[in-house]
Amino acid sequence: MSINQDKSKLSEVEHIKEKSKYLEGTIQESLKDEVTGNLYAQDQHLIKFHGSYVQSDRELDKERKAQKLEPLYSFMIRVRVPGGIATPAQWIVIDDLATKYGMPTLKLTTRQAFELHNIFKHNLKQTIKEINDSLLNSIAACGDVNRNVMNTVNPHTSAIHDDVQAVAKKVSDHLNPKTTAYYKIWVNEEQVVGADEEAPVEEPIYGKTYLPRKFKITLAIPPYNDTDVFAHDVGLIAIEEKGKLLGFNVSIGGGMGMTFGDDTTYPRLGNVIGFSPTDQITDVCEKLVTIQRDYGNRENRKNSRFKYTIDRLGLDFVKNELNKRLGYDLAIARPFEFTTNGDSFGWIKGVNGKWFNTLYIEGGRVKDNEKFALRKGLRAIAEILDGGDFRLTGNQNVVIGNVSDKQKPLVEKLLVDHGLAAHQEVSKLHQHSIACVALNLCPLANSEAERYLPSLIDKIQVVMEKYGIGQEPITIRMTGCPNGCGRPYLGEIGFVGRAPGKYNLYLGASFNGDRLNVLHKEALSEEEIIATLDPLIEGFAKQRLEKEHFGDFLVRKGIVHHSYTKSDFHIN
Repeated sequence: MSINQDKSKLSEVEHIKEKSKYLEGTIQESLKDEVTGNLYAQDQHLIKFHGSYVQSDRELDKERKAQKLEPLYSFMIRVRVPGGIATPAQWIVIDDLATKYGMPTLKLTTRQAFELHNIFKHNLKQTIKEINDSLLNSIAACGDVNRNVMNTVNPHTSAIHDDVQAVAKKVSDHLNPKTTAYYKIWVNEEQVVGADEEAPVEEPIYGKTYLPRKFKITLAIPPYNDTDVFAHDVGLIAIEEKGKLLGFNVSIGGGMGMTFGDDTTYPRLGNVIGFSPTDQITDVCEKLVTIQRDYGNRENRKNSRFKYTIDRLGLDFVKNELNKRLGYDLAIARPFEFTTNGDSFGWIKGVNGKWFNTLYIEGGRVKDNEKFALRKGLRAIAEILDGGDFRLTGNQNVVIGNVSDKQKPLVEKLLVDHGLAAHQEVSKLHQHSIACVALNLCPLANSEAERYLPSLIDKIQVVMEKYGIGQEPITIRMTGCPNGCGRPYLGEIGFVGRAPGKYNLYLGASFNGDRLNVLHKEALSEEEIIATLDPLIEGFAKQRLEKEHFGDFLVRKGIVHHSYTKSDFHIN
């Protein structure tokens, strides 16, 4: 339990965690219950720690209710991919699982993970077991723990990328829950059950009740901020000198989620508090996790993220507490510069002599359609790729990485044969867009996002073309609710769903991810969105400075009033 918190006031989830026997709960009994497609109420919370959420097809809910049937429950499984790098064999396994057990598509998330959707309860255990057989897993992909650790995969950065990737993997492994419940339930019960089943392995970092809420760590390699490093609880900014990794600047307190109508909730960007050498960074991350474990709000989950802990206690308190737990002070932060939080598309040759090809994936959804066979094409590449890899980006795209000179023509042919080369001929607005799943699968969604954003971008593109700036990159983010999974508050144009067909419009974030946007107008229809953006885009086309980005223009012209703090975020 956190320091100085009244146990009687703890949220229900805290009590569930405390009684769970380190996340085992009654999940095995829930899985055997054939009366419902759902789990017992307490296990719906616990299964998140195992990498899964309960979902239902919301478009069928009304019809099923009329038939006196429960919702058509299924499960999303999120597969952790530390640093975003998967082998071709692992890609094939995930692709196979989508066909055998779930929706026949793959979802690439904004945090470099795979998601499988529409997994029914009777297939859940086998699906997770096969994920583990591939040497990937889903533990800690969700839940009140440190989640998938992100890293820049931009091929320009390959000079130090391998060293930074090693840090991402080390931090991920160190902060993974140590409970045996995951393996006992999903993988091999006999292998992990000891003499005393009532005494599972304890958690040396997390303790019995884990963290107050989710915790996210990301690494970025300047000048590329493709992981949105300031949007996370801890951001590690790689500092290199003459091609060597020296260590990391440490940012703390980022987070995207908020709740409509509750001004005590807000997105927040992280603060850079110092520099740590590479060999000390894992310990720095652990100590920051333990500060949140001990001081985070366990009474109100809406105010329980690390960002609120920092604002409640003060940044100086948290910095001093970190230094005390480390036994030394962090060094002064080193200079760095970010230029973009987008991806670099097309073929690039790395310093290791191998080729990297970043492919645009609309909404992160890997599927086939009548125009191109995206899923079949990537599968075909995975089947022939020898020594290469698949790199999931923080922008829902994928890099075909470490391709040899010999294999590059083979990959290029498969891209053409499956229509994927033509699929890359999209506008820069599309390339710099992110959308969460939203309707019809997400239980929290108020409106569409993934299925709708591409058509809305097409209409915004028409406006851009009208004013002669059709190839200007602008970051556009859309989510179906305010929780911020698609990081909408870092879009130069951000849309957050209020109701079906209605979106709040946020404007003025920076192109490189170091400034939030602010609320501009509320509950707009598509027609109102276009009418609002048209004169702004016209003004941008006619009055922008050289190399000025759209968000910077809006701030400079006073169209967006921004004091660069959380306090102005809810001001219309």
